[in-house]
Amino acid sequence: MTGELLGSFGRLARHFRADESGATAIEYALIAAGIAAAIIVTVTNLGSTIKTALWDKVGNAM
Repeated sequence: MTGELLGSFGRLARHFRADESGATAIEYALIAAGIAAAIIVTVTNLGSTIKTALWDKVGNAM
C-alpha cells in the first residue's frame, strides 16, 4: 500500500516537473504587467503635462 502511494506520488511529481503550461501563463502575465506599468507611467506624465499646458490656460482665461 505504501509502495503504491509513493510510486503514484513519484509519477505525479515527475509529471508536474515536466509540465510547462503554467510557465507560459506566468510569462504572459509578466509581459502584461510590464505593459500596464508603462501605460500608467506614460498616462501620468502626459496627464500632468496636458493639465499644465491646457487646463491652466483655460482657467486663467476665465
